[in-house]
Amino acid sequence: MIAVTAKSLFTPTERIESPLLLVEDGRVAEISSRASRSLPSAARQVDFGDAMLVPGFVDLHIHGGAGHDVMEADLGGLCEIERQLIAHGVTAYFPTTVTAPVNQTLSALDRLANAIEAAESGATGGSRRAVPIGIHLEGPFLSHARRGVHPPEHLLPPTPAMFERFWEASRGHIRVMTIAPELDGAEAVIKEAAKCGVCVSLGHSDADLAATRSGVNAGARHATHIFNAMRPLGHRDPGILGEVLTNPDVTADLIADGVHLNPTVVQLVLRAKGTENTVLITDATAATGMPDGRYRLGMQEVEVKEGRCTSDGRLAGSVLTMDCAVRNVMKFANLELQQAVRLATVNPTRVAGLSQRGTLQVGSRADFVVLSANGETRQTIIGGEGL
Repeated sequence: MIAVTAKSLFTPTERIESPLLLVEDGRVAEISSRASRSLPSAARQVDFGDAMLVPGFVDLHIHGGAGHDVMEADLGGLCEIERQLIAHGVTAYFPTTVTAPVNQTLSALDRLANAIEAAESGATGGSRRAVPIGIHLEGPFLSHARRGVHPPEHLLPPTPAMFERFWEASRGHIRVMTIAPELDGAEAVIKEAAKCGVCVSLGHSDADLAATRSGVNAGARHATHIFNAMRPLGHRDPGILGEVLTNPDVTADLIADGVHLNPTVVQLVLRAKGTENTVLITDATAATGMPDGRYRLGMQEVEVKEGRCTSDGRLAGSVLTMDCAVRNVMKFANLELQQAVRLATVNPTRVAGLSQRGTLQVGSRADFVVLSANGETRQTIIGGEGL
């Protein structure tokens, strides 16, 4: 048994001062305060001094990093992405597809399902890497008008039959799906996906208010990178943003890199949705952690220069890391560290329906991050490894 101590611990919904976190066989055995519990005599103590212990970060929307894309045929690239993720506090993630030819998407879904199942079975051994816990299907059911850099020739009208092909290829591991609710056939696909337990997320959409509400009524309950690749908010035509910002049953994620959203808009989203219904994502690409240059996003070539990732002048994902997103949202929206951590831990897992992750509680896997008071990652622990 290992006894972990530090200045504070965020579960993240509760804060414990002078915590005592007991880890045994890779899981949390006990959480208490040193004021009420003495160190077990047989335990080995690991003291992190003035640091904060928080659940491992979870990225709901990530395309790549370390020079690799999650849709690559070589799974070795996925391992490099996962090693980079733990350096920034991410212990679990949702590899996110980008619109491509159907056969390429089906093959990618199969490979990503293999990676998820290998992680679940422990076949990856004791490797200290972040683990994939679900797939985010972004495309091909997107609006041509708001497609961003998704290739238009591979966008498809949503049909239950096509969704079923994707679902079968993923072997049920699609946990999030982005769709434009105004497309013909979208309502039927939203209903089908929601029945399968998928978090249907509205995005890459030019929907008006009525079409958005139809999508929500069909079962959509989240919004992808709010404000980006969406019809702008109009005071007479509120559109998709009017519904997302005012409906308390719809959660939303945002990219807090200072590029995709002005800090004032980040404040607006947090005031409208609250810290309970907002999720931090990175939308990171293969260029993340790499020098300026040219990289791949699915089939697209993207260029990175001075922190901006673009393709033909359009924003094409980001080079954001999750620990930086946590620090940024603290600055942009004047949040406390505990509030910002919530946006990167329990909120994304709740959105995806995976409540066993994103929290520190007795019985949960001992995935946690050691942070400084300002949110700098000092160490990432995966399943107790690293202690």
